[in-house]
Amino acid sequence: MPVKTFQVLLLIAAIFLLYGFYNYLRSPERKLKRAKKNKQFFLIDDKENVHKNFTFVYKGCSFEGEKYIGSTEEKFVVANIDITVHDPNELKGISKQDLLFLEEKITEHYPRATLHWKHPINTLFHT
Repeated sequence: MPVKTFQVLLLIAAIFLLYGFYNYLRSPERKLKRAKKNKQFFLIDDKENVHKNFTFVYKGCSFEGEKYIGSTEEKFVVANIDITVHDPNELKGISKQDLLFLEEKITEHYPRATLHWKHPINTLFHT
């Protein structure tokens, strides 16, 4: 009897480990870190929650977009997005074409939103 109990407990522990590993592989934060390390584009966003900011990485640089709701003729939508960089030192190597690429990717998700780049990114657009 104690052997069967031990086997059942071992099976339950194995299931918990597999479930934890599966959740780890699906974790958006892990994917974001991997994309940052590989200098790729990756976006984490909860489109249904307007109050929750979205985070994205591109070429090893972490950005955050703060969403603001506004109205159109038919409904309320995300109308303004303020984009900031987490660490300005990571901007090294980012060009104006890269920022235009990022604008294109964000407007795919929020076509009616106006994007506002915060300092120091906005200085690149004024030069």
